Amino acid sequence: MYDPGIINPETGYLVVEGFINSGSEPTSISLSRTTKLTENIFSKPELNASVTVEGDDNKSFSLVSTSPGIYSSAQPLTLNTAVQYRLKINTANGNEYVSAYSSIKHSPVIDSITWKRENGGVQIYVNNHDDNPNEKSYYRWTFQEIWEIRSTYLSNLKYETNTSGNPVRVIYKYPDQSPDYSMYYCWQNSRSANILLGSTERLSQNVIYLPITHIQQGSIKLGVLYSIEIKQHALSKNAYDFYLQMKKNTEQLGSIFDPQPSDLRGNITCTSNPGEIVIGHVEVNKEENKRIFIYNSQVPGWGYSRFCDIVSIANNERSIIENLQYMPIAPEEFNLDGSIKSFSASAGTCVDCQTRGSNIKPSFWPN
Repeated sequence: MYDPGIINPETGYLVVEGFINSGSEPTSISLSRTTKLTENIFSKPELNASVTVEGDDNKSFSLVSTSPGIYSSAQPLTLNTAVQYRLKINTANGNEYVSAYSSIKHSPVIDSITWKRENGGVQIYVNNHDDNPNEKSYYRWTFQEIWEIRSTYLSNLKYETNTSGNPVRVIYKYPDQSPDYSMYYCWQNSRSANILLGSTERLSQNVIYLPITHIQQGSIKLGVLYSIEIKQHALSKNAYDFYLQMKKNTEQLGSIFDPQPSDLRGNITCTSNPGEIVIGHVEVNKEENKRIFIYNSQVPGWGYSRFCDIVSIANNERSIIENLQYMPIAPEEFNLDGSIKSFSASAGTCVDCQTRGSNIKPSFWPN
C-alpha cells in the first residue's frame, strides 16, 4: 500500500475543486475534506460554508449551497475582462480561505471530437489547436457520457392488487391495450473520473490530439445511441503543474478524494491560519465544449446483448405470488370471455429500463 507519510488532521485538509466560470454557464465550486487512509469513504463534503467570487474592483458574487459540499451561482457571472477575480471561502469553523487573483483565461475552441475502433472497442479523441504558435498551451478536460437504454421487451400489462397491496392478477395497463413506453426508453450517464491533461510544451506545433476515453467492445453504452460532451479549460502553467501532481497522486491512491501528500499546494491559502494546508487551484476560465453522437449502426458487429428469458405464468394469485421476481409483458392465452388466462413475463431489468436508468429524455436527444 502506498504510504504518503503525512499526518492528516482530524478534520481533514480542505479540498477546493472547480473554477470561476466567465462563460455562459453558472459557476460551481466543490468543497470537501480529505479522509484518512483507514477510512472507507471517498470524501466528506464541507457544509455550511460561505462562498463568494471577489473582483479587485471590490464587486462580489455570492454562491449558494445547491447540494452537500457544492456551492453554485444562481446564473452565469457577468465578469469584466479588465478585472481580476478570486474565490473567498468562510467555513463554519470560522476559518477564511482565498485563492490568488486571476485574470480571465480564454480557451481555444475544440476543433473536433473523433473516434476510432481500436484496442478492442471505441477510442474517443479530442482535437484542438491554438492560433498563437509562440505560446505554449495547457489544458484540462472533463466529459459527460449519456447513452440510451431500451428494454428487451415492451409491456402492456400491470399487476392488479387487492386491498392488502398483494398482486392478484394482471390487467392491461391502458384501456386501449397500448404498451407502456415509459419503461422502454431510458438514459444513463457517467462523468469523467480521471484527471485529463494536455500540453503543447514539448510539441513542435500548438496542436492537441488526445485520447479521452475508451468504450469496451460490447458495452451497453453503444447498444443504441451514445453521446459524449467534452469540456475544455485552458490552464496557466502553475495550474497545469498542480493538476499534474494531483494526477500522479491519484494514480497512486485511487481518487482525488483520497488523502493527498502535503506537498500538493495550489493557489489557495488560509488567511486565518497561514500554515494550514489547503488543496486546490482556482482560476477564471471560459470553458469550451463540444458534443458528438455515435449510433449503434456506426459500429457494426458491436455485440451488445442481454440475456432475458421468458416464462409463462397463469393469471391467478397463486401463480403470480410464486413468480414475483418477474414482470408481466403480454397476454399469451385468453379465456372464453376474453380475459387474460396466462401471460409472458421476464426479469424486471429486461422489462423496465428504469431499473438501469432514468426515463427522462435529455432535451438535446435526437430521436
